[in-house]
Amino acid sequence: MRSTPRTRRVADQIQRELAEIIREDLKDPRVRMVTVTGVEVTTDLAHAKVYFSALADAAELAEIGAGLRRARGFLRSGLGRRMRIHNIPELSFVHDASVEQGVRLSRLIDEAVAGSRGGDAE
Repeated sequence: MRSTPRTRRVADQIQRELAEIIREDLKDPRVRMVTVTGVEVTTDLAHAKVYFSALADAAELAEIGAGLRRARGFLRSGLGRRMRIHNIPELSFVHDASVEQGVRLSRLIDEAVAGSRGGDAE
């Protein structure tokens, strides 16, 4: 997606507002411990792709995604009350696996370092 200063500002504001709405107002028990990691907005502001992460297994991630999709209208109306733009974009949710990949890579590095120290002690 091509990005302009306006779309970046809108995307940043959507990210902040959604994070707060999810944390404080959303009561769906499936959506817990979710971090909004980024938002991409189309240049016409009609659609927003919301990236989220959660430290959960595949089944829990599927439930979280379903909860977010189910709450799409609630989240859009919450954004509408908080933002000063004419049309609130349609929201779509995408799991962002980069956080989990980072944790996994960090763990692998720690294991490799610990293994090399163990080999030096012999």
